[in-house]
Amino acid sequence: MNFDFSDELKLLRSEAQAFLSERCPPSTVRRVLESTEPYDVALWKDMAAMGWTGAAVPEAYGGAGLGHLALCVLAEQLGAALAPVPFSSSIYLAAEAIAIGGSPAQKEAWLPKLASGEVIGTLALAEGPGMASLRRLRATVRGGQLTGEKMPVPDGEIADLAIVVAQGDRGIVLALVDLRGKGVSRKPAETIDPSRKHAQFVFEGAPCEILSGDGEAVLRDVENRAAILFAFEQIGGAQRALDMARDYALERYAFGRPIGSFQAIKHKLADVYVATELARSNAYYGAWALSKNAPELAVAAAAARVSANEAFYHAAKENIQVHGGMGFTWAFDCHLYYRRAKLLALTLGSTRVWKERLVSQLETANAPI
Repeated sequence: MNFDFSDELKLLRSEAQAFLSERCPPSTVRRVLESTEPYDVALWKDMAAMGWTGAAVPEAYGGAGLGHLALCVLAEQLGAALAPVPFSSSIYLAAEAIAIGGSPAQKEAWLPKLASGEVIGTLALAEGPGMASLRRLRATVRGGQLTGEKMPVPDGEIADLAIVVAQGDRGIVLALVDLRGKGVSRKPAETIDPSRKHAQFVFEGAPCEILSGDGEAVLRDVENRAAILFAFEQIGGAQRALDMARDYALERYAFGRPIGSFQAIKHKLADVYVATELARSNAYYGAWALSKNAPELAVAAAAARVSANEAFYHAAKENIQVHGGMGFTWAFDCHLYYRRAKLLALTLGSTRVWKERLVSQLETANAPI
């Protein structure tokens, strides 16, 4: 079985890499990190104009119809550049939720706007430290109105639309909320990575529409798809951190030799390379399962999520160590990757949560008939 990308997708990857190298250097990430600017508006508009935001949205709803493999390719390059844009929130989460569980009217109303970048979406799942599981949701929907709090919500400050996970009359529901309407208030929430802003939502009888189908099942499908796309972002970040560490090890001299010639540094870089390649193989398997909507999707998503979480964190941490004392300073870019690695590792739930899912899926798949 060949998991490699087609020549067309490799060309897309090269074009995305060239564009982001020019338009999203580390100085762009720093500008958003160090200011109150919520995201790079110009970069977002240019990405939308090139059709990136509509890559996996069907042509019938205003998208490019390139499929999820194209989205995986773009995600890797966005992760390498640490792009300070709401791409993951709007596309991996909100657009996918509507594509999976939305009614024809909801898809017609929102997917073209998400595909064009005109509207920014997000998924409001977490409810702060008190949320141990979906069984203890405090956000509720009654009579078409949403009440409760959500925090932290990725890109919540700038989102126009939210898919809110809430407790309905008969279980978990996904509520579609126009955040520009009444009954919605929000304020900034602090995270380790201010280049990707988060917010706290408070809903007080906000009008909402319920996505069709089993809310919990739709949420799990969205999370599995997003886990694979986030894994590609994390691989992109891990590879860039590894490249930074390697380049510094070849340039920095100590005792008359490049530090990369010392065994301790070689071992660090080799360990990061192995972890990154393991994560890459799991992500490629996940990309295949996602593109085919294969029965193995849940297992592939969990494996990709766990390995990518660990690889990006390991790469970002060792990048700082290889840079030595300078790696801990604000002047060097190492901390940008460490921040993003820690943030993405919690975006869809912790590594422990996804390990438990992986074990559960494997036990189910291998249970005796």
